[in-house]
Amino acid sequence: MKTIIQNNRGLNFKEKIQELYDYRELLWTLAYRDFKVKYAQTFLGIIWGVIEPLLTAILLSFVFNRIAKANTFGINPVLFSLTGIIAWNYFSNVVNQGTNSLILAQNMIKKIYFPRILLPASKALAALPDLLISILFTSVYYLVYWNDFSADILFFPLFIVLAIIAGISISIWFSALNIRYRDFRHIVPFAIRIGLFVTPIAYTTNEVSPDLRWIFFLNPLTGVIEGIRWCLFGLEMHWKLFGLSMIILALLFITGFYFFNKVEKNIADVI
Repeated sequence: MKTIIQNNRGLNFKEKIQELYDYRELLWTLAYRDFKVKYAQTFLGIIWGVIEPLLTAILLSFVFNRIAKANTFGINPVLFSLTGIIAWNYFSNVVNQGTNSLILAQNMIKKIYFPRILLPASKALAALPDLLISILFTSVYYLVYWNDFSADILFFPLFIVLAIIAGISISIWFSALNIRYRDFRHIVPFAIRIGLFVTPIAYTTNEVSPDLRWIFFLNPLTGVIEGIRWCLFGLEMHWKLFGLSMIILALLFITGFYFFNKVEKNIADVI
């Protein structure tokens, strides 16, 4: 039997992009498999895409708005939290799933060649239906509880795209780091739980001291969520700090691909 050994050690950036395009069907197959497995043998199926964000929003609005008395600026507390959970749930799901994607597919990695980055990328793709369901449900809630619309709402898709980029960027970073340091499979779930409270989901950075506000914007999701509320509700937006979030997001995206490409060369030997 003739054996063909293929590797990507000599590929430049343009060739890497072409290679990812050539393997696009595998990407769709992996994403479809993940989505199908997630809801296999479940009673409620994709309805969980509504139940999960709604229950989380109710819980957060109770803790932050009823107990901690966080200001929602006249916005329904559950709706206020839902607009933050849209981005956060997608981000946390992609990062959680993507971090372990290489480890869980080690048999596949050892047997055949394909761009390994497709594995964490497929998790981002598989999570899109849940994101869409969450957006549709929140849109209905938004139309019921809010009637002061402006043209700024047209920027909403842009912030959703930024949330997707954030999820992919961190997922790629952590999946590569998890190959070297297996502690990350324990660290990431803990960091996600902490992030749920330090990210302004049920509150805004407008209530944070101006001297400390920039610390929150070191988290790219802060810029995304604050941007969503700016375009939906017209809340104050700190554009310079938003720019800081976007610079960090761009660095994470670029360095994530670079680091993954560096680790990818030896993944089959290390895993």
